[in-house]
Amino acid sequence: MKVLITGSGGFVGKNLQLHLAERKDVQVVCFTRDDGVEQLPALLQGVDFVFHLAGVNRPQDPKEFASGNAGLTQSLCSAICAVAEATGKKVPVVYTSSAQAGFDNPYGRSKRSAEEALEAAARSHGIPVHIFRLPNVFGKWCRPNYNSAVATFCHNISRSLPIQVNDPSAPVTLVYVDDVIERFIQLMDGADAAVNADGFAAVAPQYTTTVGELARQIQSFRDSRNTLMTDRVGTGLVRALYSTYVSYLPPESFAYPVPQYGDARGVFVEMLKTPDAGQFSFFTAHPGITRGGHYHHSKTEKFLVIKGQARFKFRHMQTGEAHELVTAGDKPEIVETVPGWTHDITNIGTDEMVVMLWANEVFDRARPDTFACPL
Repeated sequence: MKVLITGSGGFVGKNLQLHLAERKDVQVVCFTRDDGVEQLPALLQGVDFVFHLAGVNRPQDPKEFASGNAGLTQSLCSAICAVAEATGKKVPVVYTSSAQAGFDNPYGRSKRSAEEALEAAARSHGIPVHIFRLPNVFGKWCRPNYNSAVATFCHNISRSLPIQVNDPSAPVTLVYVDDVIERFIQLMDGADAAVNADGFAAVAPQYTTTVGELARQIQSFRDSRNTLMTDRVGTGLVRALYSTYVSYLPPESFAYPVPQYGDARGVFVEMLKTPDAGQFSFFTAHPGITRGGHYHHSKTEKFLVIKGQARFKFRHMQTGEAHELVTAGDKPEIVETVPGWTHDITNIGTDEMVVMLWANEVFDRARPDTFACPL
């Protein structure tokens, strides 16, 4: 399949190019700001699908709205219709319009005119057209300090620069760029061209939040490096925002230190804490050193020896039943501590022992649920 992308150098275009580059069955042709509309007929030769992403949203002269949105789209439609007339080939088009197309302002009118040009091509030549009135799109590579609050907040907060929030309660509707690209490629691959109640193609999910909440959430990502407390970044809007935030980190900020606590036994390092899924850490022990010697009422832990050889000992706090096991770094094996059993771990090897540790709750000094009881 041969694909033409207009606006390939823009935010959505760059992301789309990367996704399509992963496909061995797709050849991409690009139309950029450096190309003229007179080149469109040549670029369309052999093209099977068009992603029309090019447009003007913040020109120096408002007249550029008409030429960069409506004019360019009309030229593209004329070239696509000419292909249909000459070959009978009806090249589908995905167009990124804007929610502003419903508003009576220069930008909105120019986007609506572009939509009308595509709709006319669909009526006159049967061109399959998918018009997306996208809300605020966010994700990696969006230009900061331009027209995206998410990009600006991520860029500035990741660099400890100030941000400006005029109205924290102002609502904002967002869609993640990866979800946009996924839907675009589905249509390219022949998916059902479903439309919403307004008759436009749509991307799901869409997220609704406020400008103030956006700022708070992104600031919490920065603060997590100090508190070690990560947000729930595995699903939904928070997942997408966190991926976006990290993409704005400058290379010198890719790494950050965490506290290390050491004594004669070895070191203990906390890596990550979660609101409701415990915390992760690791510790070391020199040969012959025993760590632990305590029990818990409710807290549970998982140990994984990744280097060295360890002996775990357990004793039931009521019955006195004892249990012992040996594990080593060359045999990945999780050892769980059980409430009501006192336990310890001893390095029985000749080298330093390194052990990963997960606890089901974040350590609370006021209520540690850890009671000394040597074995």
